[in-house]
Amino acid sequence: MNLNEIKQLIDIVNSSDLQETIIEEGNFKIILRRSSSSATAQAVPVQPALTVTPVQIQSPAATPQPVISEPVSQLVDSRSPIVGTFYQSSSPDSPPFVAVNDIIKKGDVLCIIEAMKLMNEIEAEVSGTIVEILVENGQAVEYDQPLFRIKP
Repeated sequence: MNLNEIKQLIDIVNSSDLQETIIEEGNFKIILRRSSSSATAQAVPVQPALTVTPVQIQSPAATPQPVISEPVSQLVDSRSPIVGTFYQSSSPDSPPFVAVNDIIKKGDVLCIIEAMKLMNEIEAEVSGTIVEILVENGQAVEYDQPLFRIKP
């Protein structure tokens, strides 16, 4: 997707009543989200843990200028790949897969997300230490919602 196509998408969203739209093309994903006074566009790689390049639009007539954000910290967010219900363990009687300060390896199971009666094991994408668990057991989660913060 080139810059002109992105500009056209921004113009379409600005001239419509849409509050948010997601467009995926190959390994490229764009999220256009309208806030109270401006629209925000984000170019998000489909593969997790890659750089996100947000583009801020000040007004509908403004030309988007890419803004590459510097990482605020060295933490990596493990995000939900699907919409569903978050579970910390495989059953109510089982201990949680991970807890804060646990050391994990890439590929370790972090949690389960139930979607349409299917239990999906979510694995760690990086090795490191669990710093924070961002959702509660049994909580509904959205696509791309941060679940865990990991210090690699």
